[in-house]
Amino acid sequence: MGSMTTDEENRPVRRRVTLTGISSRAWEHPADRGALTALRELRGFDDVVKAFFGMWNERGFRLQFLAGAIRVDHRQYPRVYQRFTEAAQTLDVVELPELYVSQDPIINGSAIGLDKPFIVITTAAVERLDDDELRAMLGHEIGHVRSGHAVYKTIMMILTRWAASLSWLPVGAIALRAIIAAMFEWWRKAELSADRAGLLAGQDPAASLRLLMKLAGGGDLSQIDTAAFLEQAAEYESGGDLRDSIHKIGMTTWSTHPVPVARAAELRKWIDSGAYAQILGGDYPRRDSDGDASVSDDVKAAAQSYRDTFNNSQDPLVGLLRKLGDGAGDLAGSAVRGARNWASDASRRGRGNGDGEA
Repeated sequence: MGSMTTDEENRPVRRRVTLTGISSRAWEHPADRGALTALRELRGFDDVVKAFFGMWNERGFRLQFLAGAIRVDHRQYPRVYQRFTEAAQTLDVVELPELYVSQDPIINGSAIGLDKPFIVITTAAVERLDDDELRAMLGHEIGHVRSGHAVYKTIMMILTRWAASLSWLPVGAIALRAIIAAMFEWWRKAELSADRAGLLAGQDPAASLRLLMKLAGGGDLSQIDTAAFLEQAAEYESGGDLRDSIHKIGMTTWSTHPVPVARAAELRKWIDSGAYAQILGGDYPRRDSDGDASVSDDVKAAAQSYRDTFNNSQDPLVGLLRKLGDGAGDLAGSAVRGARNWASDASRRGRGNGDGEA
């Protein structure tokens, strides 16, 4: 998992494994990857999206940050730049996107743009994250860039504005809202993918977990306990009753990000599955094989992921739906068995009557 050395101040430094030639498919959640693979197969689709994005003017976005934020390099925010280059090197990203620091009291980061995506993090992230947490956050945003998420997130922006402008048209609004809800669901899975990229960039599970704790509770972890935070995640997933399940649906349906405790739980599950160690061991898809990706295989993997989530979920509503499904299956099975028994009995009675009459 990487050996340990010390820096000039004799502090332990984890030696990270460079993931040479790694493909973004290595960290993409199955539901995210299935959608991405299908969209990438649509020839010219990205060009259409970029044409629509012209209405928002990507150059204008960059100029906005160029004018009102700090562009990071070896002279400005050198500590941030060093963590940025380390994260990029670990993920084998040669061409660094532009990176800006924007004034904001909330810990946050984002990847913006289509032709030349750039990354923005807030001053709160710079001030409240230690080096390992910052590296994980920057790796998260690099993961978004490498996966091409910005292109498809732009679709959500366009459709959301369309939905607002067509709110007077009931049929159109309902159809658009259904599409937007589905895209929000995809984006939440894209965030899980980026969390994995952040972990691979930093290769420090504790730091990735601390980052999510700070996103949930600010920047001071002196009074926060990791085990207790994971207990929160377990309670969020399985605690309460059907009323809580309904509230959770309302909280997440129109949200782009899973809640921090859910993200922590999902990242822990990915580590426990062995996939993280497998990648660090050198077993991962390479970029030069991206052209061989199978749409059908990725879609099947996405469907299996949703099935596994449904079957293993501790949520009360999902548990009820499983029971109803099992009950329906038992009822159908009983009906089939009853029909077969009735047919068998009728056949025997028929044979018995024939023998008597002869």
